[in-house]
Amino acid sequence: MAEDIQIREARDEDREFVVELMDAALSPYYGGDHKAHAARIFSTHISGGIDRIGHFSSEQKMFILTVNEAPAGMIHLVGKRQGTYKISPLILAQQYRGKAGLGSRLLSFAEGYAVRNGARQIYCTVAEENTSALQFFLRKGYLPAGRSASHYKEGITEVMLYKLCTPREHDEQFDRENISVVPCEEHHKPQVKEVLLRVLPEYFRGVDESWARALFDGYDRRSTRDINAKFKLIFVAEDRRNTVLGVAGATPKKGEPIKLMPFIATTLPAFVALLTDIPFALKPYGRKLYMHITPSVEETVALQRRGWRLDAAMPAAYHQDRVTQQWSFDITGEDFMRQIRVKQNFLRQIKDGEKTLEVRVGYDNIKTIQPGERIRLASGKEEQVIRIRDVRYYRSFDEMLDKEEASRIASGLSREAVRSLLKEIYPESKEKLGVVVLDIHPDDQQAPTRLPSSPAT
Repeated sequence: MAEDIQIREARDEDREFVVELMDAALSPYYGGDHKAHAARIFSTHISGGIDRIGHFSSEQKMFILTVNEAPAGMIHLVGKRQGTYKISPLILAQQYRGKAGLGSRLLSFAEGYAVRNGARQIYCTVAEENTSALQFFLRKGYLPAGRSASHYKEGITEVMLYKLCTPREHDEQFDRENISVVPCEEHHKPQVKEVLLRVLPEYFRGVDESWARALFDGYDRRSTRDINAKFKLIFVAEDRRNTVLGVAGATPKKGEPIKLMPFIATTLPAFVALLTDIPFALKPYGRKLYMHITPSVEETVALQRRGWRLDAAMPAAYHQDRVTQQWSFDITGEDFMRQIRVKQNFLRQIKDGEKTLEVRVGYDNIKTIQPGERIRLASGKEEQVIRIRDVRYYRSFDEMLDKEEASRIASGLSREAVRSLLKEIYPESKEKLGVVVLDIHPDDQQAPTRLPSSPAT
């Protein structure tokens, strides 16, 4: 017989269950009187959810998950005046952990409540040593904002996590831009210069015509691969009309770090495209990447989502009115692999096994993909590791569609609909590079959800 699983608001008779559950679960990772804490938040919920002590809390709600009417878990939500909700905490009774997706149900229920009540962000903190809880939240799309050593208990590091409650329209708008990241060519240089001189001076003093000329001169020395010649690599993010929307310059340094400067984009999709595509392209040149940047809120989210780490905040380093940040990314770790951008709806189809062919045009980096390779597919907000079963090459989309099943490229679409979709993404000039079909399947051994490494101490 199927178990009866329900989620309801906490009631008076749940008090002892909540107090004992919180005390047992929190004591290994947090200092303080957990029974007193539990009693306080439980009483606040029972008395109407109005926090009469905290100055940022607008409401407190507690929900109980039951299995066959017996309490099995709890979640406490704190609504904040700034439009966010905090999970504090989510706990399942020991005998119910890892069973039937109960934690997922409880979290999904709480997230739904928060979104219906206008939340723009949900956040929580989790002890790094509580690996099962930390991996649970990371798998559910929560991003690590940072760490604090010995925060709530001596010797225990607390990880701050958050999840944005973005509307579907935001994701759809993000996917409308079709961005390609390619090495800078001569015809790109006027646009690259225009973007740099228009955008960068707000954040970096000294950016002028001579600075741009020195950047291009370094790029012209790239064939030397001489560190002491300060050769540079330049990548551009361009749309299907060949409009340059982003620029990244890379300078390999002594000791094998690679400095990305400039790293600038005029749209978020272009920024994410550079952030996703460049690391694998630069792997032959060093062991880690770092950039100096003054990121926006959305760019900061993108950096954290892609596993970059904030190393330093540098007041007035490049501009007297700006705090420049250093972010870094390791490109030698065991879980480092090529990343490919895909649209959100296609990533869902891949995860569900409905889409088993991925079509690309013949950029040099795509033509290096080999059967058996593991690749991390990334949309604007999700990831999936896949394995390449086969790679096939064609001269055109029409030739490809004569051989391949359209429904394996885009579930539910006809041959003509798939052709139109590909033509919309790639202009004729890109199709002439050749067509590459990747025969893929979700990897059975998923790479662990990434958490940026701790800063050196």
